[in-house]
Amino acid sequence: MPAVQSPHSPRSLRGSRVALAGLAAVFLFEMLDNSILNVALPTIGRDLDVGATGLQWVTGAYSVVFGGLMLASGAVSDRYGRRRVMLVGLVLLGLASLATAFVTTAGELVAVRIVTGIAAAMTTPGSMALAFRLFDDDERRVRAMTAISTVGLVGLAVGPTLGGLVLAVAPWQVLLLVNVPIATLAFVGIRRGVVADDPAGLHRAPVDWAGAVLGTATIVLALVAPTRFAEDGPDAWTGWATAAAAIAGGVGFVVRERRAEHPLLDLALLVRPLVSSGLAYKAATGLAVAGLGYLVTLQLQLAWGWPPALAAVGMLPQVVVLLAGSAFVGPFVRRVGLERAAWSSAAAVVVGLAVFALLGPRGYGWIALALTLVAAGMRVVGVVAGTNVLRGLPEDRTTIGAALVDTSSEVASAVGIAVAGTVLATVFTGQLAVTPWTSAQGEQFEAAVTIGGSVLAVVAAALVVWATARTARAGAGASAGAGAPASASPSASASASAD
Repeated sequence: MPAVQSPHSPRSLRGSRVALAGLAAVFLFEMLDNSILNVALPTIGRDLDVGATGLQWVTGAYSVVFGGLMLASGAVSDRYGRRRVMLVGLVLLGLASLATAFVTTAGELVAVRIVTGIAAAMTTPGSMALAFRLFDDDERRVRAMTAISTVGLVGLAVGPTLGGLVLAVAPWQVLLLVNVPIATLAFVGIRRGVVADDPAGLHRAPVDWAGAVLGTATIVLALVAPTRFAEDGPDAWTGWATAAAAIAGGVGFVVRERRAEHPLLDLALLVRPLVSSGLAYKAATGLAVAGLGYLVTLQLQLAWGWPPALAAVGMLPQVVVLLAGSAFVGPFVRRVGLERAAWSSAAAVVVGLAVFALLGPRGYGWIALALTLVAAGMRVVGVVAGTNVLRGLPEDRTTIGAALVDTSSEVASAVGIAVAGTVLATVFTGQLAVTPWTSAQGEQFEAAVTIGGSVLAVVAAALVVWATARTARAGAGASAGAGAPASASPSASASASAD
């Protein structure tokens, strides 16, 4: 029997262009915000008379709040309306960005960044969930998410250059004020292009606030712990104490969710093949991408002495593939299928990291190859892994599913940087930023790249293998059976040919 088209489901991407423009603006904000702000950190330090620790809080406060609140925000959105929560978050984002014009101290800027992180947690998971729910078939879902992510990746690519040009003619506050028109565009697009949530499609159970507090605390501590290890060293008590607190919080969260009558996150959902494998693919990618980005930057600028401008040029293979790859995501997924696209793209990211770890110090050609492989894999897995997670969840839990995808990536990225930084701090002697290095220090850095990159590659590869085996054991019919919503049926997918 043919799948029934939702009365609110557009039959083509063109028919949903207003909604997609709004959702793409949300993703643009997420990708552009920190990348454009990083360029201004030296200027902010001089203007507000703040040192390295204060500048770390300027960027870190946003990331920690954003990552920590996504799970709770996703649960609230599934209960009270994804569109409603996103619109409130966009208003909060616009107000926080406007407040930047009145900032005069580092403390005020950190407060603004905290509010911005709250707004990001309210909007970012919803952008994926709403894009998924716009359509009734997987092909158009992939195409919609590819279009949205392409806009965000353009922001990520041009952010540093745009920020540098703006700083040449305007104060640094302008870089954050740019969020105001972005939030306005997103608000208008979502308000006009996305229908209000059907109350029958919302998760009606009460919010588990105790679980929300435990989950938020666990994620925040998990994000802070790697920073403590990287900055204070592997022997410092601060990192170990924070990691222990994160583990204790995680245990408490699991215990709470198993006993709660209406848990924030039904842990049974995580064992569904599409959900667990999709999260593992995203975690593997997060580990590899973060470790590679951290080590390549140091390789080019410190080990080889490239100036920042030349180092930026050296990253062009990644930028080009990320931007140009959007045209190939849809055809590739249609040819091999969502599950195969997920594991093969995640494997490409892992192979790219392994190439850099083993061969990167021998010449830039190997680094270019590593960047290309990672960018190509990341371009696909970012879309298909998230789509698979949402396919594997009930329709009233899609926003918390999107939050899980983002959270797994955020935590894995923090761990990736911490592992690379800890290995480097252990192997390298002397001040890393003081160049030129001695020949012994150069050899130590190469050894740290090989060890750190290889450890991350092995862990990421293990996640990919586990996720692939997980979906294989589930059988070919799992994604179209109990693990996937009925809307993702083959007959619904066939209707995509009308586009």
